[in-house]
Amino acid sequence: MSDFNGNFWSIYVAALTLVSVAACLLLLWITARKKVQPRADNSTGHVWDEDLREMDNPMPRWWMWLFVATIVFGLLYLAAYPGLGSYEGQLAWTTRGEHANEMAQAEKELAPLYAQFTARKPEELAGDTNAMAIGERLFMNNCAQCHGSDARGSKGFPNLADTDWLHGGSPDKIKETITGGRHAQMPAMAAAVGSSDDVKNVANYVLSLSNSPHDSVRAQLGKSKFTACAACHGADGKGNQAIGAPNLTDDVWLHGWGEQAIVSMINNGKVNDMPAQSGKLTEAQIHVLTAYVWAFSNKPVSKP
Repeated sequence: MSDFNGNFWSIYVAALTLVSVAACLLLLWITARKKVQPRADNSTGHVWDEDLREMDNPMPRWWMWLFVATIVFGLLYLAAYPGLGSYEGQLAWTTRGEHANEMAQAEKELAPLYAQFTARKPEELAGDTNAMAIGERLFMNNCAQCHGSDARGSKGFPNLADTDWLHGGSPDKIKETITGGRHAQMPAMAAAVGSSDDVKNVANYVLSLSNSPHDSVRAQLGKSKFTACAACHGADGKGNQAIGAPNLTDDVWLHGWGEQAIVSMINNGKVNDMPAQSGKLTEAQIHVLTAYVWAFSNKPVSKP
């Protein structure tokens, strides 16, 4: 990989590009100087369909100069824009810079629209039809890929339309989550729990906390082993929103339900990431999106 981090490939690409342009000019020069002795009838001697002859007429001058013009244009383009390896071009143009400029222009044009929303609380915005229409588009473009268009999520992706929140469902917490993202990790706990039989016992105890179908004998045996999990989920299994530890008593299963799913979780652990949106969305957009997400599980505050 070190070869790709050096200057060799940049020089190689630049040299190959310039050599190709030079070769086009050389080819044009050679063909322009080459004189072919025509036949008496000024044909190449090729005849098709008995009387269709290929004539040996020179290429029109305007055609040749047009070819030269395209080569000159290509050289000017390579001087102005990036095209010769790592050379940035005189205009220092980049697709990233173009995108940044377009986004800045769009934000400038939309600023007056968002200005009417930023001074109001998310609870109030949730009752504003215009704000919710914008929030819906923001959600569809940035959140629906994981949480679904109805915000009800799927296996591994939280349901935003219920009242079960890993980190809290207040507007401030939702905004915090959208802005900075979340990194969740449950370590593999099999070694701390004990044998494979102990793991099954703990899995059944976890199921018993939400009155889900379970083996009561195994659940009783697993209760004492649950202490290895209590540091995060609490002695009562009700979780801890400060660290995003799920409530195991509410019968909401983010990564699957049943003994096998819980055993797999204990044995292998789980890592989940929600990307931060602060780099993609402005503060005003996040504010409107917060109100839209909050409204899935709460009643909007009526306007005074």
